[in-house]
Amino acid sequence: MKSQALLSGLLFAALSCANPAWANPAPAAAAKGDAAKAQKIVNDVCGACHSTDGNSTSPAYPSLAGQHPEYIAKQLSEFKSGARKNSIMAPNAAKLSDEDMLNLAAYYSAQQPKPRLAKDAALIAEGQKIYKGGNAGSGVPACASCHGPAGSGIPVQFPRLAGQHAKYVLSQLKNFRSGDRANDGGKMMQVIARKMTDQEMKAVAEYINGLR
Repeated sequence: MKSQALLSGLLFAALSCANPAWANPAPAAAAKGDAAKAQKIVNDVCGACHSTDGNSTSPAYPSLAGQHPEYIAKQLSEFKSGARKNSIMAPNAAKLSDEDMLNLAAYYSAQQPKPRLAKDAALIAEGQKIYKGGNAGSGVPACASCHGPAGSGIPVQFPRLAGQHAKYVLSQLKNFRSGDRANDGGKMMQVIARKMTDQEMKAVAEYINGLR
């Protein structure tokens, strides 16, 4: 019985660390924007929540500095279309053209992320285990299998997470679990989040906050 459990655990770990079969295939490379052309929109609109350098000072709003441009452009497009719902972003994205979105994506992806420090040692330790190894018992895969061991993500497919506000990460995990956020291809994050406990979400969010 013990050997069977050990084998199951090893198989789970191997699948979690490999390129997952359930991951979306990489889409074609998107057109590139002009960062300089985004400056006015950043100064007039985006900077109020995300800061002009992309390092948000409010834990309620995500930092965008260093985020993959394809991911930023996709989220803006889906805020505009309604595929991703947010009462603040929807009216702002509605005013953007496709070119504006590409320009903003180019601008924020070029900004330098500022590292943050996670504070709760116990949560960090628990979050690290889940982030790197998942939870074989509940079927939660390792976050690192898609977002990378250092949280840098995989361009086009999976977003950068390193240094993201713990409060924001936790809110998004809960939104995926509830179905309030459903713009992930194949509903992969919804499936994963539904297998996570509140404590696991909180721990992973704290660990991600300190990743660099």
